[in-house]
Amino acid sequence: MGKSLIDGKEIAREKKALISEEVEKLKKDGIVPGLAVILVGNDPASKTYVSNKERTCRELGMHSVLIELPETVSEQALLNQVAELNEDSSIHGILVQMPLPDHINETKVIETISPEKDVDGFHPVNVGRMMTGQDSFLPCTPYGVMEMLDYIGADIAGKHVVVVGRSNIVGKPAGQLFLNKNATVTYCHSKTTDLKAFTRQADILVAAVGKVNLITKEHVKEGAIVIDVGMNRNSEGKLCGDVDFSHVKEVASYITPVPGGVGPMTITMLMFNTLKAAKAIRDKTAAV
Repeated sequence: MGKSLIDGKEIAREKKALISEEVEKLKKDGIVPGLAVILVGNDPASKTYVSNKERTCRELGMHSVLIELPETVSEQALLNQVAELNEDSSIHGILVQMPLPDHINETKVIETISPEKDVDGFHPVNVGRMMTGQDSFLPCTPYGVMEMLDYIGADIAGKHVVVVGRSNIVGKPAGQLFLNKNATVTYCHSKTTDLKAFTRQADILVAAVGKVNLITKEHVKEGAIVIDVGMNRNSEGKLCGDVDFSHVKEVASYITPVPGGVGPMTITMLMFNTLKAAKAIRDKTAAV
């Protein structure tokens, strides 16, 4: 097999260079794309994600705002904060870092974000637009996956794609994006009986469950493209995905590593969505 690695860092670097150029063009029109991130509490993983987002914003010349709220913040106070950002013309994208404390309804928070500023692509309006093939903000991780496949020139139309995982953030939207590209899509999940019977049919296999080494060599058809969205720690505390990388790479034609695969693309597509939001507001203003 070709055993080619899909290097997310490299693809992200190229994409970010293009975004940076676009940001400079927008600045000439007097618009600086702005992203506001709300972080509730002190979850270490969330803090790391948020600092990466902030750093990338600065690298690309964007305006970045971080709002840190205590774990004990009331739901209403958080909703008020989101509503304030909806009205702030210097902010084009709003992201509330998940997970939120138990006393806050995540759905309510997502639905309070203006669909025009929903750069995570989680608002029901954007989800509905995606489902019906309309222009929308796409969820950043599945969007990153599609960009990676585009980069290697993968032909998706007519292929059988098996998505393992059905979260609203990755699994469900990933399947829909493949469907929009004319693939035949099968969803598998924790209640699927005989997972191997399905995964072995996949031309493109997407693992997005959060379970170390769930996908082994026996799960994969010779020559399949394997996309590993998992972010786990193994028994030695090392970062790893859902795929048994060292063995699966022997049969896959292309495979993404963890770390350095899908991860860098997620933040890059968030920046792309923020740029897109800023352009949309510029075009709207120009049309008035």
